[in-house]
Amino acid sequence: MIERREHPRQRVLKRGMLTFVGGGGVDCTVRNLSASGARVDVASPMGIPEQFHLVIEADQFIRRGHPVWSTERQIGIAFD
Repeated sequence: MIERREHPRQRVLKRGMLTFVGGGGVDCTVRNLSASGARVDVASPMGIPEQFHLVIEADQFIRRGHPVWSTERQIGIAFD
């Protein structure tokens, strides 16, 4: 498989949250992370808006992003 990412991703296992404009959000588990994006596990990608913030509270990490792909329980995120 050809790697097309601009920034290499680091494997992680961190508790996170996708927060939505106007309130609300969903818990997630961050599985990998880079300067340009992340892969997260969620209960379901249904209802995830086109813009949100990925928050990793333990690291004081907040990045605005959008989904670029999803499966039944995962979302690939590109940071804006």
